[in-house]
Amino acid sequence: MKLAILASTALLAALTSAGGAWAGESACWYEQGVIVAPASIAGLAGDYILDTGTPVTQLHETKAQGAGIAESALHGRVQIAGLTLIDRPFKVVDLDARTGAFPTPIAGVIGADLLSGYVVDISFAPCTVAIYPLRKAPAFKAKASLPLVRGAGVALARAAVSDGPHALGGDFVIATGADTAVRVDARLASVPGAAKPQDVLPYAEGRAKLRAASFAGVLLENLDGGLVMDGPAAAGVIGAPLLARWRLRFDFPRGRLLLRPAGG
Repeated sequence: MKLAILASTALLAALTSAGGAWAGESACWYEQGVIVAPASIAGLAGDYILDTGTPVTQLHETKAQGAGIAESALHGRVQIAGLTLIDRPFKVVDLDARTGAFPTPIAGVIGADLLSGYVVDISFAPCTVAIYPLRKAPAFKAKASLPLVRGAGVALARAAVSDGPHALGGDFVIATGADTAVRVDARLASVPGAAKPQDVLPYAEGRAKLRAASFAGVLLENLDGGLVMDGPAAAGVIGAPLLARWRLRFDFPRGRLLLRPAGG
């Protein structure tokens, strides 16, 4: 099964190039291809996916029903990594398709709406997450820096992908909660070997193989890939399995993503 790019643009080489209080970093874990961390929404503590690619924070419908919550859109206190935010909006969403493969229940998703005012450091091994107000973030020795642009409530950065004959470059959603290395917008690519297009959409079991991706000045080959539909206006999604090659700093206030090698 291969992922075929339908649109051809520039060559890969040409495209590389809220108040709260912070009290400390938190341990997390990298499971099922995403970052998971302990958090609490409206007093409901549990394991939450930390996803810079989800625009609105979500509480799993099952978790809400267990607490007697019937509304679909609410406000409440959110706590994660020592950060406490008061009266923040969140949605109640059925996350069964997204979280069914996890061995333990997932309570919800901490989204970009809560993170966008802060500096967020993520390490995959050992897995840690820290959230800082801009002026309290410690020094970060970056090996690469990418501009982050906002689109549909999430952050995007420049990347490029290739299936061999074709190359596609553009702004990709950077998603620590996406479980596939690269997904391409279904309007720009196809998967000829897939029996059904939905087989390679998010949360399905199918995967395609992508010949190469260029991100943060690094060329990566033979990656797991797939398609994405109904997302923001972007070329696709860069997920945690690709991002795990680095330690990350999402400097949302300054609009930049800083990276250094995972072992550095």
